[in-house]
Amino acid sequence: MVGSDEVTTMTMAEFAKLSRERADSYFRYHIDAKETVDRQALPNRFIVKVGKIGLAKLIASEVFHYWGKWDVVFSRPCTYGVFSGPVGGFSPRPEMCVGCLRCTVQHPDFVKVKHNPARVALGDTYLNSNIISTIDEEARKGTVPVRGQGYRGRFGGPGWDEMFTDMSEIVRPSRDGIHGRELISTAVDIGSKPMSLKFDDEGKLVSEGPNMISIQVPFVFDVPPSRILTPRLATIWKEAAEQIDTLVMIPADMVSSNNLASRSVVPIISAGNAASAESFKSGTRMIELEEWHSEAFNAACSANPDLIVGVRLPFLPGWQQQFEEMTRAGVSVIHFIADNHGKGDGGRFIMEMLLEAHEMLIAAGIRDKITLLNSGGVVAADHLPKAIICGLDAVGLDQPLLVAIQARLSGDLSSRDNYRAKLPRKFKDSWAIQRIVNLSCSWRDQMLEILGAMGIREVRRLRGEVGRAMWCSRLEAEAFAEIEGFTGGGE
Repeated sequence: MVGSDEVTTMTMAEFAKLSRERADSYFRYHIDAKETVDRQALPNRFIVKVGKIGLAKLIASEVFHYWGKWDVVFSRPCTYGVFSGPVGGFSPRPEMCVGCLRCTVQHPDFVKVKHNPARVALGDTYLNSNIISTIDEEARKGTVPVRGQGYRGRFGGPGWDEMFTDMSEIVRPSRDGIHGRELISTAVDIGSKPMSLKFDDEGKLVSEGPNMISIQVPFVFDVPPSRILTPRLATIWKEAAEQIDTLVMIPADMVSSNNLASRSVVPIISAGNAASAESFKSGTRMIELEEWHSEAFNAACSANPDLIVGVRLPFLPGWQQQFEEMTRAGVSVIHFIADNHGKGDGGRFIMEMLLEAHEMLIAAGIRDKITLLNSGGVVAADHLPKAIICGLDAVGLDQPLLVAIQARLSGDLSSRDNYRAKLPRKFKDSWAIQRIVNLSCSWRDQMLEILGAMGIREVRRLRGEVGRAMWCSRLEAEAFAEIEGFTGGGE
């Protein structure tokens, strides 16, 4: 450092100490995952049946051929320990079976391995047993599920399987975000940003500035159905949301009657009770109207001008007209609602409708002024980046949270209100909170993996980035359109 009268120097040790102090003062967002054991384990994936007579004959034969080599006679050939019990194959342990089928190949005459019907029956065709078991593992460990067999899902198909994400191998500098060597931000903004700023001759801001909330993950927790939601469940959702710094939507009457108001809680208010927005304090930053009414929206804004007022909009036929009306009225947060299979507007899938809404805002020149959320249809970690590519700012999670705390869902799972959930017996709130935190950690890490593979350093830049996606039907049409007999493909 050079002064007017003297020159002082800093030793390397002093410089290193100062640098360390600066580094220690930097806050890097992190979700603290802890392995959390199951309260009610899923049914085994496989049923292992061993013919006792056939096994006894095999053992007798091996005793005769390998007399004296008892390590061979008493060896348990399954790598995963299915036959590692005290009496070996006479009482197999199917919970350890991974379906490698080595035993059935070696001894097809008396060993059978079959899929467990009880496991297959979990969920439905959309939230299927494979997704449920993956969510269960994510909620238990908080890590990214890794399978040695590689990707075992669909390459093309309905829904989100129609979209492929583009992973470019030339973008190495940001591939290590999950390991902490490179910073990749998953923070998103909920609210409104002006399309431009205006200043007077003295450089003072004369236009409205941003009015938004920043959360650290690109998803929020949406309210479970009323037949499932209880004050205890709402408290668990709230505590988990506060731990990971996101938002949770809870009906306003439950917020008030159970003293749940906080910075992370977004009360859902009916249109007829919009003026009650004035009563929400305790750091409340945002409310949502249950449905769109211009008078209710104006009343809520007037009752508490400091709050961000969002509106829920179901994807029903004619939603485009309501959407345009809401944007003209100045609604800054629009929360789309699809059914739990991601369907709406006469059976259209949300991928198509979200792209349409995003492009409508771009055409109107107001994309950054409005935040788009959606609940329904996102049930797996890979759905999250795909939904954001379609134009969402953040995604609302509902059924995955129930699966994370090992609720057994039944009834019409496609409906947002007509299904049931059986929760585990005698579970602690702290257990459920940690399971949801673990799920959030796993989904965020998988988002970091995709952003790193794309070379994108913040999730905000993924919004509407359709150039990072490919659609199977369009690729097929491009490749096979001129082949006689081809009838598939998209536009």
